[in-house]
This record gives sequence, structure tokens and C-alpha cells, in this order.
Amino acid sequence: MNYAMALDYQNCINCKACETACKEENGVQLGADKQRIWVGIVEGSIFDKPFVNLYPSQCNHCIDAPCVSVCPTYASHIVEGGIVKVDAEKCILCKGCMEACPYDARFVDDTKLAVDKCTFCDHRIEETGTTACQATCPTNVRMFGDLDDENSDLVKLLKKERFFFLKEEAGTLPKLFYIVPKTEIYARQSISHDTKIYTWDEYKAEYYLNNSKNKRS
Repeated sequence: MNYAMALDYQNCINCKACETACKEENGVQLGADKQRIWVGIVEGSIFDKPFVNLYPSQCNHCIDAPCVSVCPTYASHIVEGGIVKVDAEKCILCKGCMEACPYDARFVDDTKLAVDKCTFCDHRIEETGTTACQATCPTNVRMFGDLDDENSDLVKLLKKERFFFLKEEAGTLPKLFYIVPKTEIYARQSISHDTKIYTWDEYKAEYYLNNSKNKRS
């Protein structure tokens, strides 16, 4: 199993349902700066016409996760399904993982005195097959699933759509797939001209090549 999530971000209306569901499901500390998942907002203008881009985000559960490699106590680790987690009892709050993460996906939970982050709701995968954020989203932004299962809804979606990754240049092999918007104007205003766009076949070839290298190293 290799769990991941696709984000059809053009559908996001920033209703905060996903953030609320995440806090409720996982007992996340209250506070706007205490979030396992969030919606990034980027404002801009084209020919003096203002626009707003919404990028739902969270831990990318990277295949080559720098947060894991820098952790001195092995509190940050990878479990079954390729999910990156933090063992609160081993965390010494050195914040090395927070510095190493290119996605700013971690925060300090003051109630646990440890770093916290998204876990893909791994405690409920077997029972429900999905995360609280996907189950709650009213506009179907999120699709969770197993990249190794060709019959999963996630892979079926990725076979049909083109997608890209945020900060791919960091070399972490992230597993948040951003679906290219169907509206051309939205795609142009929200995707950098140097962003690499993938099809499933292109990604699969590159993913398995990199993944096999990681396993050998």
C-alpha cells in the first residue's frame, strides 16, 4: 500500500469544513495556527484584474521525507502505507523536522508537548477507507486512496486527469497530487510556467524509478 491524496483544488470554496472535520476527528489542538490541514490563499492580478487561488494543503507524506531523516530520536517515522507519523513520546521538540519540511506541514501541539501533523486519519482507513477531510468536503476537492491499487478511485482519477506537485524541486517525492483545473484561465493563474505537468503513465514511470532507487540506497 502507498497512500496518497489528489486535490481538485479548483473546486475549493474555502468553507473550512475539512479543517473542522480534521480537528474533530483527530483531537487537534484548537487555534488557527494549529492545523493538520489548511487552505493556502494566494492573491494576485492579471492586467489589473484581481484573482485568488486556493490551495488545500497538508503533510505530503513524502516518499523521501526529510523530516524523518533529520529526526534525532526517530520520533518522525514512516509506517505501513507510506504514512509519515510522529511518536509524541519520543519527540524532544528540537523542531528539526519543522525546519526540514518544505511544506510547513508541522506545528507544535502545546497540549502534548510534541510536534503534530496530518496522519491521513490512519486510525480510520480500515473501517471507512478514507479521511475525515475527504468525507466532509462538500465540493469533492479531495480524493484519498492507494497508489498501488490500480482499481482505487484515486488511481482511476489520476489516469483520467493531468496533475502536478507543489515544490517538486525539493526532491522529496510528495504524494499530494494537484489536479490541473479544467478552466484554462484558472489553470494559467494558479500554475507556474515552469511547473511540470504529469499524466499517470509519466508519473508512474518516474515514481517507480525513484522509489526503487530509494529502496536500494
